[in-house]
Amino acid sequence: MRVALIHDFLTQYGGAEKVLEVFHEIWPEAPVFTLLYDKDTMGQHFKDYDIKVSPIQNLPFGVKKYRWYLPLMQAAIERFNLNNFDLVISNTSAYSKGVITKPHTRFICYCLTPTRYLWSDTYEYLEGLTGAERLVKKFLPPMLTDLRKWDFIAAQRPDFMIAISKFVAQRIQKYYRRQPETIIYPPVDTDKFHISNEIGDYFLMVSRFRPYKKVDLVIQTFNKLKIPLKLIGIGEDKAMRKIAGPNIEFLGFVSEKEKAHYLSHCKAFIHPQEEDFGITVVEAMASGRPVIAYKAGGALETVIEGETGEFFDEQNWENLAETIIKFKPENYNPEKIRAHALKFNKERFKKEFLEFINSHA
Repeated sequence: MRVALIHDFLTQYGGAEKVLEVFHEIWPEAPVFTLLYDKDTMGQHFKDYDIKVSPIQNLPFGVKKYRWYLPLMQAAIERFNLNNFDLVISNTSAYSKGVITKPHTRFICYCLTPTRYLWSDTYEYLEGLTGAERLVKKFLPPMLTDLRKWDFIAAQRPDFMIAISKFVAQRIQKYYRRQPETIIYPPVDTDKFHISNEIGDYFLMVSRFRPYKKVDLVIQTFNKLKIPLKLIGIGEDKAMRKIAGPNIEFLGFVSEKEKAHYLSHCKAFIHPQEEDFGITVVEAMASGRPVIAYKAGGALETVIEGETGEFFDEQNWENLAETIIKFKPENYNPEKIRAHALKFNKERFKKEFLEFINSHA
């Protein structure tokens, strides 16, 4: 059976890319079709994969300024020739569900989310444009309307659609008007994380610096509390650094080994955003550490209140601060927290995905 893997962009390493790695473990010979591949940013990740890119890759600033080429994305993803494959799997939050396959080809979409900037987060996306991107801001709304039409049509192309969480399944029903065949939680490489006998005096957040991640909310809260916070992540962080107090440390990009160290030693992991699933939340729990999470999205399916973490109800600094002040790390059992996280391990994912394929031959 010839298998092809479809991925939106290989321009940053995050949860979607971790899922792709596990798909490639299942099908190591499968080529990966993607709109863009940033070799410099990806480093060692994916360097040995058979990667097929779209023509946008070779356009001026195609990799670094790919938002300039939004109007070309639909046509670019449809240009991939998948005629010789028996099974096509798209791992997508944007364009990859729009590839065109032959009638004999089974096409499965592993839907990470309906495209955020087209549906649920349009206004936040427009407000978050920075630098030269602001110049095209006034031209984007009609363009996004056309993209929504295409996105809806593209979502009807897969033979089967799998959601990564109940939260995403609800959004698929709302925006794409189709019922996912099943829900399979993303794989988490829990073996990379461990429990530490020594806990530091800091709280931790791991995130890209994008508006919906609510990094500014966490900084505001810890500025008020004046207690140590460490931030792991890269992105548009200049504004965040300007407002952060001396108790907040920006660690930037760290290796997976370093991240595991910081996770295992933190008092608690801070998760202030609404995520579709939230792999890093599970990684924190695999490190035996409790999570303080906004009560929404995928966290409701991964965090057990009072056992593996606590929730706060409103995305404001007062509510988050109150939860942190009342938080008592000694009330949590690291072994129980990790045991819960192991339910999301990648071997479970492989088993469930292969079972789905075998039952839908």
